[in-house]
Amino acid sequence: MRNTVTDMNANQQPHTHGRAANLLRGVAVCVLCAALSQPSAAAFHDSVPAIDDTPCQFRPQQLIAPAVLITVGAIGVSNDWFVDLKNDWRDNLYDWRGNHRFHIDDHVQYLPIASNVGLGFVGVPARHPFRERLVVSATGYVTMQTIVSVTKHFVNEKRPDTNGRNSFPSGHTAMAFVGAEMIRKEYGNAWGAGAYVFASGIGFMRMYNDRHWLNDVIGGAGFGILAANIAYWVLPLERRILHWDQSTEMSIVPTYNSDNHSFGFAFTAVF
Repeated sequence: MRNTVTDMNANQQPHTHGRAANLLRGVAVCVLCAALSQPSAAAFHDSVPAIDDTPCQFRPQQLIAPAVLITVGAIGVSNDWFVDLKNDWRDNLYDWRGNHRFHIDDHVQYLPIASNVGLGFVGVPARHPFRERLVVSATGYVTMQTIVSVTKHFVNEKRPDTNGRNSFPSGHTAMAFVGAEMIRKEYGNAWGAGAYVFASGIGFMRMYNDRHWLNDVIGGAGFGILAANIAYWVLPLERRILHWDQSTEMSIVPTYNSDNHSFGFAFTAVF
């Protein structure tokens, strides 16, 4: 059976900046299409000695760390002792920081999850090929964003620096820790330890910049770790849905329309 699907983006960009942005999106589409069309990651010199699905196996003890972190963070929303603690923590950081803030955390929060996808290309042995790491990272990101957004809506905790009611949990911290846990699972504990130190730094910067309370960061770490585990647990299912567990011929060809300066792709699969 041969299925062919073609998707074109017809949004015309009349200005130079729009065309430049469209070109960058097109380059990203081309790279993604090339990656997904490969039956293995060997063509990209990806370091995958052999696929190892150990991270995909569900074990109850995997829930302990995220459950403890999320519970402690949730208690800190309204517990009197914890409220005093986090106010003292905030005051101490203000005495240290003054009015100077350092917003690098807004940009580097994505580095761990991007490293999970890319470390295999610099010689670090990975447990899964590139396309599976890409799918795992996307699943973890979507899962984390969904859980964090829903929790923010229902908890309704006030931020320390504004009247916004979306403080718990910290999304930046969750973003960093979902990537850190993926690195630990994919590349081993040594790389994971470094990633966890980096993610902890992101959490600290959220408090340093007065964007989050201590309990927000603790809870965000728990949600990030949980989302990473969920992403690996569902990878075998995604592999079957995408027919990556079978002998499948795939072809993804980037396309470009010079009339409206749009990019797209044509997908063909034989299975």
